[in-house]
Amino acid sequence: MNSRHTETSLVWGHSALRVVIAISPDGVVGIRELSAGGPVPRSPAQPLVEVLLAGQGRARASHRFSDTAVGRRFTYVGAEQVRDGKWHELRITLRDEQTGLEAHTHLRSAEGVPAVRSWTTIDNRGAHEAVVLGVTSFAAGFPAGSAGGLDVVRGDSEWLGESRWRVRPLREETADLNLPLHGQDGRGRLAVTSTGTWSTGQHLPTAGLLDRESGRAWLWQVEHNGPWRWEIGERRDGVYVALLGPTDIDHQWHTVLAPGESFTTVPASVAVSSGGLHGEGLHRAGLHGAVAALTAHRRALVRPHQDRARLPVVFNDYMNTLMGDPTTAKLIPLIDAAAEAGAEVFCIDAGWYDDDGDWWDSVGEWQPSRTRFPRGIEEVLSHIRTRGMVPGLWLEPEVIGVRSPMAGKLPAGAFLQRGGTRLVEHGRYHLDLRHPAAVAHLDEVVDRLVEQLGVGYFKLDYNIDPGAGTDVDAVSPGAGLLACNRAHLAWLEAVLDRHPDLILENCASGAMRMDYALLSRMQLQSTSDQQDPLLYPPIAVAAPLSVLPEQSASWAYPQPAMDDEQVAYSLCTGMLGRLYLSGHLPTMTGAQRDAVRAAVAAYRGIRGDLATAVPVWPLGLPGWADPWLSLGLTTPGHTYVGVWCRADERTTASLSLPHLAGRRVGVEVVYPRHLPAWDGGWDQERGRLVLTKPVPGPSARIFRISHASPPDSSLPL
Repeated sequence: MNSRHTETSLVWGHSALRVVIAISPDGVVGIRELSAGGPVPRSPAQPLVEVLLAGQGRARASHRFSDTAVGRRFTYVGAEQVRDGKWHELRITLRDEQTGLEAHTHLRSAEGVPAVRSWTTIDNRGAHEAVVLGVTSFAAGFPAGSAGGLDVVRGDSEWLGESRWRVRPLREETADLNLPLHGQDGRGRLAVTSTGTWSTGQHLPTAGLLDRESGRAWLWQVEHNGPWRWEIGERRDGVYVALLGPTDIDHQWHTVLAPGESFTTVPASVAVSSGGLHGEGLHRAGLHGAVAALTAHRRALVRPHQDRARLPVVFNDYMNTLMGDPTTAKLIPLIDAAAEAGAEVFCIDAGWYDDDGDWWDSVGEWQPSRTRFPRGIEEVLSHIRTRGMVPGLWLEPEVIGVRSPMAGKLPAGAFLQRGGTRLVEHGRYHLDLRHPAAVAHLDEVVDRLVEQLGVGYFKLDYNIDPGAGTDVDAVSPGAGLLACNRAHLAWLEAVLDRHPDLILENCASGAMRMDYALLSRMQLQSTSDQQDPLLYPPIAVAAPLSVLPEQSASWAYPQPAMDDEQVAYSLCTGMLGRLYLSGHLPTMTGAQRDAVRAAVAAYRGIRGDLATAVPVWPLGLPGWADPWLSLGLTTPGHTYVGVWCRADERTTASLSLPHLAGRRVGVEVVYPRHLPAWDGGWDQERGRLVLTKPVPGPSARIFRISHASPPDSSLPL
């Protein structure tokens, strides 16, 4: 290093990522560059770690997690670079002499991926207790010349209306206050938070910043199955981003560190893009580049599992079909029809444990019903296996109904509590998986169903949110909830360690808990409970911003009352992800069943590409009421494009595919091939696919564009 009178720097990274850590003359540390390579503007001087202590507060009053008193005082102690297989890791140690706190920042990145995972450990090496009110998992300045040139990409979510994304100028969220004139940083910020355990129940932990001039972009995700916060604020020298798990001000969280104790934050990841595909506006290119980087990073994070490569077709009996009322008589013909359609997993959804028809507040023992299955559920599960499919069951493991026998069998400490009272939400208690009795109960259930009944797939649902947390064995409700969140992850890991071939679907009233704490462990994600086939496509199209395509399970629920175009429309919704079938197949006509079989066969033909594909949005991010919607999945040899038109009349759309500009391509229909062709043409110079829907009413198609084919190989469409 150079003299302490000049700024020094530490450069770290690999072939796809460059990180420059700057150490100021007084020892304060910050990220000066986080890029995919190439020159970028100097980032604002945001401290690397922010820690809010009850006895220290902020250096200047605000509601920000920027310029905390301890964060300003942290000085550089040292750094270590290590290599763990494909992962590069940088560990930086900081110290605050006044309190004796040490901060250890971990930056971890997979070789060849322009993204970094970050978390912070705080050690109390002082002589007194430290009451911690918040710690950043990541904090850095965004490299851009002006906040006025930035856009924010963010998503809202709710039951039946998941993944509603928008891109807006930052100036619509924060005012231009002329901070240089005042000689001070601002006090406001755009803060987005999630409370309780529905981590994606209102807002999404994935968001980003886009620079309209350069095309540079950051896209981040907070990886926690509980409360979180991300914020963007303006300093005199630019814009900063701070990512956190639970905090005192948002989530009733604090922790107390005695001398010698430590606390580690939840992880967060940031993907970066330097912009521009040829022929594409820098703004859209920056977003697509950051999505590609975050997609690659997610694939590096996920737990290895055979399901990742196989992507079996799942039939689930619930949506718009049995709706929680399975019986042997209803299931046998449905199983036969699903097998004939080509399904490879058959999941019996809610109700299989119910004897009295009112199961919502009696769940928790997970014993098969004798009234629904007179000769035992074994008969049905055996029939699933006989038809060549893996049997699956719906399970909501974290809850115990207030009328369940288990409510009296488990000790009080096995449940979340406040003030000595069990928390109740919608007729259910919530298990505390820190307690050994709760874990033992769930382990018995899973092991019994897997080992005795041969279940190979669980749909793990989660339909309540217990709120801020529990005060049992915790200094704050939020601290109790964080410990419970982490115990839940440990339980999932142990289940998969014991049963490595078991497939786990992540569901929470649809996608109310769609985060990469869970998705780095589980194999697929339900994207919605939306029952209206016309409203589902914007959810399915937007899903790859939050979840890998190969994990994204969107319902395809064709019905006998649908016409041919409506059947195909519903099936297309599930095909550029994990095909997740339902519907009354046994009462369909022969032609309708043929259409379903054709969709499954077409999906099997393309699914091998989905596990390596990168998402793009040829019509931009979907709006909830847009008449045209499109999702593209790109691979080195092909681009798969799903297109949904919800307009009644004949209408035309122009899809932007700039990565194919100047190329000769072949365009063919993957599905449906049995219905009237859409009119179409390829604009080679601009890289645009122009499509006209010639049929009345809603219609959808899945296309495959071959990159090296002659231009007339398969047009017209």
